[in-house]
Amino acid sequence: MATIRIPPVLRPSVGGEREVEADGATVGEVLASLVEAHPATREQLFGDDGDLNRYVNIYLNDEDVRVLSGLATAVTEADSLVILPAMAGGARPSLGS
Repeated sequence: MATIRIPPVLRPSVGGEREVEADGATVGEVLASLVEAHPATREQLFGDDGDLNRYVNIYLNDEDVRVLSGLATAVTEADSLVILPAMAGGARPSLGS
């Protein structure tokens, strides 16, 4: 089983765990296994088309899977996946306030 490191924002969807293990031969299969075990993660990770949401980054052993083979990237039991939601900035404070 591959290890998936869960960011704080997604931990409520996996029972508060920092890491979970999931089966699969590819990144997509491992994430599908995660979603099967923790259904609340589906809408946080995937869009209606089944692709990763554009604001979700997945790293396999510190390499962005989007520069590898995406969800088809091969995974072994010794591998570690990291889910990193993209961060967006807030509003800039007004100088006149």
